[in-house]
Amino acid sequence: MNTRRFALLAASAAALMSLVPAAMAQAKLKVAGIYTVPFEQQWVSRLHKALLAAQARGEIEYKASENVANPDYERVMREYATGGNQLIVGEAFAVEAAARKVAKDFPKVSFLMGSSAKPQAPNFSVFDNFIHEPSYLAGMVAAGVSKSGKIGLVGGFPIPEVNRLMNAFMAGAKEINPKMQFSVSFINSWFDPPKAKEAAFAMIDKGADVMYAERFGVSDAAKERGKLAIGNVINTQDKYPDTVVASALWHMEPSIDRAIKLVKEGKFAPEDYGVYSMMKHKGSELAPLGTFEKKVPADVVTKMRAKEKAILDGSFIVKIDDSQPKAAFN
Repeated sequence: MNTRRFALLAASAAALMSLVPAAMAQAKLKVAGIYTVPFEQQWVSRLHKALLAAQARGEIEYKASENVANPDYERVMREYATGGNQLIVGEAFAVEAAARKVAKDFPKVSFLMGSSAKPQAPNFSVFDNFIHEPSYLAGMVAAGVSKSGKIGLVGGFPIPEVNRLMNAFMAGAKEINPKMQFSVSFINSWFDPPKAKEAAFAMIDKGADVMYAERFGVSDAAKERGKLAIGNVINTQDKYPDTVVASALWHMEPSIDRAIKLVKEGKFAPEDYGVYSMMKHKGSELAPLGTFEKKVPADVVTKMRAKEKAILDGSFIVKIDDSQPKAAFN
């Protein structure tokens, strides 16, 4: 009798133990996002979108804070870290030292942060929007639709993340028209549409008929003056169907999904996620030409598509140039 009862108890215990891994696998990962700008800002919107998608799939429990001032960033990071979040995502560009200090203080929490610096052991991974490839393609399209041979570029700050996109864009434009002229301006803000708009107006007044809208506000200026624009990071052609010709899109899903998977598996390690923003990993692409499908010269589209194929098969490498572009119309 005792032997039988022991066997039953052992069987029950074994059954319960077999459920533990399954329950752990089904548990939702707690993820926090910390952003210094609004959710709708181009760059941050890509992170927010990818994390919301993971939450919709039931993989994570996601909380986020927007418009966090730089002096408050460390405090918010610590609050999320002590609040049981296992993965924290954000941007450390202006708070690099503080973000890395928090990561050191919470070695069991995983951090995936936008950064120009290197990963930090044991738990601080970095990423960046390496979308210079579709930016090059967008430059080809821009040169194809420019009649004045002058293109204006308005950016946030002259940091590597912005510089490399502008340099690739200009290189692509020069492939179509080696004589293309450019004007470059930085508004020293990540979110100031009125200031970006004024900068764009100044370039249009000097002859630019295509604007590279690295910041919000530039496409509005182009629309008001009857000029064209090239979008960046997100596709805004639905809002500007007669203005935005093409856009270099950033998809953060490959990076976010990889981080979530590794944290769940207990394999998250310091790593540079930059490569997962490149076209071969589906981290970026040139948006469909949409309303401009028939308006971009056919020969330019043919050349652009051939270059797109070459980038994807590795036979053409878009140069990464992080130096500050300095250009002005003659």
